[in-house]
Amino acid sequence: MIKTLNVRTGSRCQMIDVTDEVQAAVREAGLVDGGALCYVPHTTAGVTIQENADPDVVHDILWKLGQLIPRDDSGFRHSEGNSDAHLKCSLIGMSQTVPVEGGRLVLGTWQGIYFCEFDGPRHRQLLVRCLAGSP
Repeated sequence: MIKTLNVRTGSRCQMIDVTDEVQAAVREAGLVDGGALCYVPHTTAGVTIQENADPDVVHDILWKLGQLIPRDDSGFRHSEGNSDAHLKCSLIGMSQTVPVEGGRLVLGTWQGIYFCEFDGPRHRQLLVRCLAGSP
């Protein structure tokens, strides 16, 4: 089963903690042991696992990505004006697989699953595919 989570972003670059929504998808699927594949079907948005205890971590990631890949780089040739978003998405990646044990996502104490927007604001999707473990 694939569960589609709708994500509405409010700014051009943003990281949204979607851990609770992914956990709800796992619960709805009735998955006890296995994995949850989280996939973003967009070329300017991604998904990552990162610290969710200190909001400064999210700030620092977005700030550094903006420094490394500025929006207004004059060398970009892509005509839509969002080349930076494509590059940031490629660095972050479009999928993460999280183990599931006892019906719960197996994440570290400070970890959360983040939807990463690089070309917003937009209406986006995060697909969650529950993968059953071996019997």
